[in-house]
Amino acid sequence: MPARAVTLSGVHFMNGDEAIAEGAIAAGCRFFAAYPITPQSEIAERMARRLPQIGGMFIQMEDELAAMAAVVGAAWGGAKAMTATSGPGFSLMLENLGLAIMTETPCVLVNVQRGAPSTGLPTAVGQADMMQARWGSHGHYEIIALSPASPQEAFDLTVRAFALSERFRVPVLVMTDEVVGHMYERVEIPEEVPEAPRRRPKVPPEEFLPYKPEEDLVPPMACAGEGYRVHVTGLTHDERGYPDMSAEAHERLVRRLVEKIRRYPEEYTFWEEVNLSDAEVAVVSYGISARVAQGAIELARNKGLKVGMLRLVTCWPFPDEVVRKVAERVKGLVVVELNLGQMAREVERVASGRVPVVGVYHAGGRIHTPEEVLSGIEEVLKDAR
Repeated sequence: MPARAVTLSGVHFMNGDEAIAEGAIAAGCRFFAAYPITPQSEIAERMARRLPQIGGMFIQMEDELAAMAAVVGAAWGGAKAMTATSGPGFSLMLENLGLAIMTETPCVLVNVQRGAPSTGLPTAVGQADMMQARWGSHGHYEIIALSPASPQEAFDLTVRAFALSERFRVPVLVMTDEVVGHMYERVEIPEEVPEAPRRRPKVPPEEFLPYKPEEDLVPPMACAGEGYRVHVTGLTHDERGYPDMSAEAHERLVRRLVEKIRRYPEEYTFWEEVNLSDAEVAVVSYGISARVAQGAIELARNKGLKVGMLRLVTCWPFPDEVVRKVAERVKGLVVVELNLGQMAREVERVASGRVPVVGVYHAGGRIHTPEEVLSGIEEVLKDAR
C-alpha cells in the first residue's frame, strides 16, 4: 500500500491524542490493543477507525493487563504494536512492561497522564507518573521515555519511539499529559516517514540463537512463523532463550539489558534550550509545564531578569550530562512540574550542590500560571545572591 494511502499527509488541525495515533500509523504500527480510559480515549478511538482502513488490527481487551500482553504477543508475531493508557491503567500494564523488557520486545506504550493517585482526576492534567515510568516495574532495567510538549511533537516523538524500540529492542514510553493530549494545534504530517526496520537474523535458522547479541549488545529478532526456532520467557535465560537460574547468567543478562541502552545516549537523548546563552537562571521542565514556563521566562525577561529554559524531551534515561552542563553555567535552577517533586529529584542529584534548585510544584488538576513560575525564578535568584 503506498505511503500516501496510509498516512494523512498534509497540514491538519488535530489534538495530541489524534497526532499520536497518526504518528504510530506513519511509523508502521498495525496492531493496537487497549482498554478504555480517559484522557487517552481519542487515541483508541482513532486507531479503531484507522487501522482497519490500512489492514491493521484494533482490539479492545478486557483490561490493561491483557492489553499490554496482547501488544507483546503481537510484536513477537511480527507486528509493530502499541498501547495507550493513563495512570491506573499504566499501573496495571507495568508487570507486562517488565516482561517486554526481559524478552526484549520492541513496542510503544503511551501514558496520557492525569491527576493521581488512584482514580484521581480522570479528566484533568497531571505529571505524577514520571518516577513510575522509570521504576514502576520490578527489578533493575533501563527504559526510554519521551515527553512531547505539543500535538506536532506528539506525532514526531511517537514516530521516534517506534524507531528507538526497534533499534534497542526495548519498549519505549511516550509520557504525555491530558492538556497536550486534548490540545488542538497545527500538525504537519509528511507524505512518507522512514520506517525503522526490525533487526533480522543474518544466519540460517540452524545457527540462530534468539538472544545472542551483536556488537552493540542488541540481538537480532526472529518472529514466530519465520522458520526460526525461538523460545521466549520472562525467566532469566541464556542465548538460546532457555531458562538459566544461575547467578552468573542473571548478572550477564541484566547488565546487558541495561548497558545496551546506556552505551548510546547520543541516539535517544533529546532536549531544547531556550534563551540559555546569557541566562543566570535556568527553568527545567517538560511536557505542558514547559509551555507555561516559556510564558514565565518572557515575563522575567521583561523585568530584566536573565532567564532561560532547558526543556527535557527525553526524560529517561535522565540526561545527566545535559543538566550538569546547564547547572555549571547558571546561578540557580527552577524545576516546574505537575506533581510534588519527581524529576526535580534527578535535577537535584545532578546539580549536587553546585547551585540552588527551587521547585514549582502542585499536585495536578490544572496547569501552572506564568506568575507562579516567575515567583520560583525570583526565589532562586534571591537564594543565589
